[in-house]
Amino acid sequence: MTGGIGVPACVQCGTHSNPCRCKFVGPTLGFLAFVVTAIVEWPVGALVYCFRHTKGRRIMAHPAAVVYPCVSNKIPI
Repeated sequence: MTGGIGVPACVQCGTHSNPCRCKFVGPTLGFLAFVVTAIVEWPVGALVYCFRHTKGRRIMAHPAAVVYPCVSNKIPI
């Protein structure tokens, strides 16, 4: 039995940003950027949340609200 780690792949169909109407590279790189950012920002946000609730929530939401859409939308394929 062999085991391995699969490569995360995201596909977004129905988009109008390219002629194929499917995106593969942008969403996949967006997801990887989201994971890297979340590893750093979620613990920091949890610590800040103990003292400043609104600021902590904003820090923890940053990867999903800003990083993923920004990276995903910059790459049209």
